[in-house]
Amino acid sequence: MRGFKLVILSAVVIMAAACTKKKDSADATGGTSAADSEIRIGQFGSMTGGEATFGISTDKGVRLAIDARNAAGGIKGRMIKLITADNQGKPEEAAAVVKKLITQDKVVAVLGEVASTRSLAAAPIAQTYKIPMVSPSSTNPQVTQKGDYIFRVCFIDPFQGAVMAKFTHENLKLKKVAILKDLKSDYSLGLAEYFVKKFTELGGTIVAEQNFQTGDSDFKAQLTQIRSSSPDAIFIPAYYTEVGLIARQARQLGLKAILLGGDGWDSPKLFEIGQAAVQGSYFSNHYTSESTNPATVDFIKRFREKFNETPDGLAAAGYDAAMILIQAIERSSDMSPTAIRDEMAKTADFDGATGKITINKDRNADKDAFIVKVDGKALKFVTLLKP
Repeated sequence: MRGFKLVILSAVVIMAAACTKKKDSADATGGTSAADSEIRIGQFGSMTGGEATFGISTDKGVRLAIDARNAAGGIKGRMIKLITADNQGKPEEAAAVVKKLITQDKVVAVLGEVASTRSLAAAPIAQTYKIPMVSPSSTNPQVTQKGDYIFRVCFIDPFQGAVMAKFTHENLKLKKVAILKDLKSDYSLGLAEYFVKKFTELGGTIVAEQNFQTGDSDFKAQLTQIRSSSPDAIFIPAYYTEVGLIARQARQLGLKAILLGGDGWDSPKLFEIGQAAVQGSYFSNHYTSESTNPATVDFIKRFREKFNETPDGLAAAGYDAAMILIQAIERSSDMSPTAIRDEMAKTADFDGATGKITINKDRNADKDAFIVKVDGKALKFVTLLKP
């Protein structure tokens, strides 16, 4: 009898060990250790800090997409659980929270970030763990160069910079431009570089280049130097917080040059900070709320119903990133990170809130850029420029 009990006890131990091994194996694949009804997707963004509207707007777009899919039954009968982490607008926090999302929360993929500097900090983490990372709107070309698990659903700065240079030279007929860029921002440095390259190729002249750093609030010295060069326009590839202050100080110094920028301007806070000084400015953006594209019209309608506000370009890009990821998960054979990565790479002619999107061989999006003009508290569509 004693021998029989030992046999039973040994069998129980072996079965327990097997179950533990199976659980550990499931954990290693990401997103499968909890109930089978749950697919975990991570999101990281600046929910607080100086650029919090970026994270908040993107999060609303992402949640609109995920809530709609869950309401329709989820993915293959499994609900999506979104786990959002605030990186406080800091690159080091971006790396830390993405590691936590992957190693502790066991997500199958990660959405984020808006700012290129923070995406560049997080991308090597996602690549190391072989978890797909999808940036809604980081435009610096180096982001997707961090590895074959890193994607984006927006255009990149070589295109955005060239678009703004072409618009400045050919549409606005301006010949002399000054540059005011942020030395601590990969986004700002890259966008300035590509604008300058294209603008000079077209025959324009860069009459001054001045620098500042994220967090600065006094730009009068740089603007005084720029004023002495008598530019037709000032290209400011920066985020809305600094742009609003720069615009006000430029007008206080008597600078009447047209102000130009990129998608980092897109925030309701731009009007609040810049006030009348930003009126008549132009910048490139991911979408326009004036679009007649049925997918865009539908997105805006549902966003307004859910959040009682008109979405900005960051919300639209967040929505598209989430939808493209959801569809890749749905198409994947086993919903593993590698299978999801493979399906992400196949994305073609996705009809999204920001227009048609195809993921190219470099895991970047081939898509159009919209030029908008600040008019009151609205962004008026000016023109569409294609790759």
